Amino acid sequence: MMGLIRAIARHPSGRIGAAIVLIYIVAALLAAAGLTPHDPLQQFRIDRLKGPNGTYWMGTDLLGRDTMSRLMLGIGQSFTIAFSSVALATLAGTIIGLVAAWWGHLWDGVLMRIMDVLLAFPAILLAMLIVAIAGTGTWTSIAAIAIVYTPIFARVVRGPALSLKQRDFVDAARTFGSSQGFILTRHLLLNLVAPLTVQVTLALAWALLTEAGLSFLGLGTQPPAPSLGVMLSESKNLMTQAPWLMLFPGLAIMLGILGFNLFGDALRDILDPKTQGRAA
Repeated sequence: MMGLIRAIARHPSGRIGAAIVLIYIVAALLAAAGLTPHDPLQQFRIDRLKGPNGTYWMGTDLLGRDTMSRLMLGIGQSFTIAFSSVALATLAGTIIGLVAAWWGHLWDGVLMRIMDVLLAFPAILLAMLIVAIAGTGTWTSIAAIAIVYTPIFARVVRGPALSLKQRDFVDAARTFGSSQGFILTRHLLLNLVAPLTVQVTLALAWALLTEAGLSFLGLGTQPPAPSLGVMLSESKNLMTQAPWLMLFPGLAIMLGILGFNLFGDALRDILDPKTQGRAA
């Protein structure tokens, strides 16, 4: 673990990406602990639409709520949905990919054709369709985003697993009477940790963007609870009058996606033997 941390610290993209992600996590934890400059939901009517100043560092919104406090809480909300949905997609996609690769034939054909159907839809449109059917809300958003990105993890797992199950160490494990569950977890899954780790970091960036899109359209997190997409939606009619209301959430989304992408690229360079020479 320490070796991986040192490798990330030496990698230019890794340093920047890790720093951005760490800052966002700290901001989310502070908001969850109630350590924001002001109450994110409290309305200061006398201070409506104040620009950035010494009291409100990022200004206030139409109801006089502190933008910085709401941004910190919104980062926590958006990150919670992104992490939860990616965790579910990773679990479901890994199981589907392993089952398709190990048992093959009918299982492989049926499961991967279902994944192909899901992949045929643009991510945001499929998520919108699921939310429109199941209803809006945080948990629905998590489930929708998880379903959208499950096929990607299934394909990331299936390809290498097909190759790994033909390796000599798997044949040796069968010869010694190891159970299928032991072989799948000990010999296949452990060898898939590196590509899965990289895919998780990249999927977090996509999930963050998808969650922001759903919330912006009113299909994700519902007001008054802030998320980055909700804050953008609430400010779209005030772009000329109070541009900071759209600027700061937009920058937060952009930098969050950039941080995860840079971090994921660094992990790919570090964990993939084919790129280690170029990364050095």
